[in-house]
Amino acid sequence: METKRNTVQRQLVLSAMEELNIHATAEQVYEHISKNHPTISKATVYRNLSQLTESGELLNIGCFDGSAHYDHQCHEHYHFMCNACKRIFDVEGDLSDISGRFKGTEEFNITGFSISFSGLCKSCEKC
Repeated sequence: METKRNTVQRQLVLSAMEELNIHATAEQVYEHISKNHPTISKATVYRNLSQLTESGELLNIGCFDGSAHYDHQCHEHYHFMCNACKRIFDVEGDLSDISGRFKGTEEFNITGFSISFSGLCKSCEKC
């Protein structure tokens, strides 16, 4: 992974991800940054999110509800999205041997996988 130079915009994106402390979309990151830095463009935010993902400093956890979401927690974990409130939660667990549980996987050299769960969070379940 190639390390990009540490620009002000790059730091703003990283800081926004940490301050938001959610699995933010690019739009949420842009809105957060533009409150104090109105001259930043959406293209700059998108480009920096992409570069930070490529360098391994952020994770693109995929599309939930039609938008890509990013995670500043880069350790091995999974995600749960509540179907009601649409919040995304981290789920810890070890599924490292999962490829051996599926027929036909012996024909492939699996180097990674993505798993997400959905349902209702405890708060929404009570409603």
